[in-house]
Amino acid sequence: MIIKSANLETVCGVTSTLPENDCPEIAFAGKSNVGKSSLINTLLDRKKLARTSSSPGKTQTINFYKINRSFYLVDLPGYGYAKASAQAKEAWGKMIENYLRHSRALRAVFLLIDIRHDPGENDIQMYNWILETGFVPVIIATKADKLSRTQIERQTDRIRRVLQTDEDICVIPFSSVSGQGKEEVRRKMVELTGISEPDIPDPAAESLTAADPEKASGRKARWPKEERHKAARKKRKGRNGI
Repeated sequence: MIIKSANLETVCGVTSTLPENDCPEIAFAGKSNVGKSSLINTLLDRKKLARTSSSPGKTQTINFYKINRSFYLVDLPGYGYAKASAQAKEAWGKMIENYLRHSRALRAVFLLIDIRHDPGENDIQMYNWILETGFVPVIIATKADKLSRTQIERQTDRIRRVLQTDEDICVIPFSSVSGQGKEEVRRKMVELTGISEPDIPDPAAESLTAADPEKASGRKARWPKEERHKAARKKRKGRNGI
């Protein structure tokens, strides 16, 4: 998948009405500080589109990113932030559940879990919410660069056991540092939504073509046939002194 455009289009808070998008939506959910913003930036080949922070609980809204003018990547609020008030946690939970149950454009849900730790109570609850809404979640085991290959295999198996996943549930080790799992997640996004890469014109290429057709095409532009003949006759007359 080639990312040609990526823009934050809509931000929804607790009291906001969800947008009625025509393009398919792909949602990403995960615990606070699981690395969701870093994953989004990595998938979209951007550095600061999704804001990252060392402090958990940064994302407290539902953020809709329009990608390639053909689908939305939806960043759900991080859950399980210990310092948040009980009222705030309840509001975020209702906001996430409301989106999962009522978005008509939602096609797939990816659940992020820190591969270094067992899924917690909130992770299990989110996993079950996703199942209850009729989706088969894809598990992304983040921060895989922190573990060895043997540890990664052991922890992915552990995640499956704790969540009690079916065999068809996909678990993808991912690292925003090394890029591990990036293309696999992208392929899964295409597979689950049927999105295709649109033919989006490159503004820079269009400007170049308009300004200098020869340079843009990489070869010399040919004159019309009649003009070439006139030029040839003029050249012969010059040689003959006529």
